[in-house]
Amino acid sequence: MSNPNLTRRAILAATGLAAAWQFGAGHVLADMVEEISQLKPGQFTWHPERSPEGPVAIVVSLPDQLVHVYRNGIRIAVSTCSTGKPGHDTPTGVFTILQKDKNHHSSTYNNAPMPNMNRLTWSGVALHAGQLPGYPASHGCVRLPLEFSKLLFTVTHVGTAVIIADAHSQPTDVTHPGLVLSPDAEGEIDAAEAKLKTQKAAHPDDANAKATSVIVSSVDQTITILENGDTVASGKATISQPDQPLGSQVFILSDGDKGGLSWHAIAHGGAGVTSDTSVIQRIRAEPNVVDAMKQRMHVGLVLVTTDLPSHPDTRSGKDFVILNQDETS
Repeated sequence: MSNPNLTRRAILAATGLAAAWQFGAGHVLADMVEEISQLKPGQFTWHPERSPEGPVAIVVSLPDQLVHVYRNGIRIAVSTCSTGKPGHDTPTGVFTILQKDKNHHSSTYNNAPMPNMNRLTWSGVALHAGQLPGYPASHGCVRLPLEFSKLLFTVTHVGTAVIIADAHSQPTDVTHPGLVLSPDAEGEIDAAEAKLKTQKAAHPDDANAKATSVIVSSVDQTITILENGDTVASGKATISQPDQPLGSQVFILSDGDKGGLSWHAIAHGGAGVTSDTSVIQRIRAEPNVVDAMKQRMHVGLVLVTTDLPSHPDTRSGKDFVILNQDETS
């Protein structure tokens, strides 16, 4: 998957039936648990009115072949998908969207169309429209129904968090997430709230935006800020209760119910792990890291905690935020 700068493709009404046949027609169902369990290939739910604003997080469940979409911690959509077939497994872990292209074509696979592409790695993993046979069949990407991919494209941006979960490395609350992500930890970064609130309605410009992630490791007690995969700041993390693990979690800074800010958390990377937003309160950074973070903070900021070392050996490349334990062993 390459050629990132292709122009937008016009999908005319005359080709609508062909596109629906090629990628699987999207059928919207009410978002009820019993109906989600009955989703057939190409079907999805879409209820953006449940949470009209706020940062988006995406959870891909490999065992279920489902994609869950949350906005401001509330699930607004679920879709069927098709992930990597044996020998071309879709990698698990925490990613951020690096690039968007409505009219992407693959230079690797015979110029195959990959509409509404949200890129997760520069090496070729992305969310995009594709055929959905009802089982893993891709070369590593996450294929989506065409109509769902169009809708998803309207709510994502560069930096949106994507967690890809498998049954071996992920707990139940990620592979089978509920309606609401764990909300509401106090402990927003000091002096940042006013700036963040002024930015909450702004979405990064996709042409110029940079994917920013913060990684906190309890093992080497470091905090690192990555921008497009490159380290822009790093320093010692002071962690209270150092004998207690931070856990492997993704925190997304969101608008709070009372006009302030809150963190939504998703646990990952180990059976039995549960989301615990209180760990945010245990982390303090050195002034240079705090300053770098303030310059880059916005509603939707992604912060990852891990009990693995945070050096590049625990990442598959500069485009991979953090690897799961099973990927590093």
